[in-house]
Amino acid sequence: MTNVKTPIRSTLRQKQALATRSLIVSTARALFLERGYSCTTIEAIAESAGVAVSTVYAIFGSKRAILTAIREAWHGQTNIREVVYGSPQAAQPAQRLEQLAYATRLQWEIGSEVIAIYTGAAAADPEAATELAKALEGRRRGLETFAASLGPYLRQGLDVARAAAIIQALCLPEVYKELVQHSGWTAETYQSWLLQALKHELLEEAG
Repeated sequence: MTNVKTPIRSTLRQKQALATRSLIVSTARALFLERGYSCTTIEAIAESAGVAVSTVYAIFGSKRAILTAIREAWHGQTNIREVVYGSPQAAQPAQRLEQLAYATRLQWEIGSEVIAIYTGAAAADPEAATELAKALEGRRRGLETFAASLGPYLRQGLDVARAAAIIQALCLPEVYKELVQHSGWTAETYQSWLLQALKHELLEEAG
């Protein structure tokens, strides 16, 4: 009987551990926004989450690791990495651009708080600033990989490096902010515009 029940108990413990981790991440995200990254302590996160300080340290080890977990959770919601590094054979170029437009919309639609947290953290913590710089460089490399996968379908005279620069520019968060937050576009309108702009600028046969 013991051998039968052990996997069940193990599964329950795993679920509880994941739930606790998620609680700590969501609590820290709220506190970072409310108080700022530098003014939020591990002790404050633990108290607000209703867990022991030792639990927070056991799961994450540091406040910066929680910051990283917030960013990873954000990426998981948008599937941006799967889109950027997905197999070119999985969809036609226009479909891949459609996926990129949607993932980019989600990235900025739900990520404005994450960007604000990271900007504040980078200003207060040199190591957080380094992590942010690495994340931005990773995003740039990812879009370069995406552009390279479109190589055979790029319009005449457009090389991969230039295509990557165009994608990077069109998908900047500042563009989303200008069009949606300042100019009153809906997120859906932004997505549609981005898709058409990407097709027009990149593909040999837009449409």
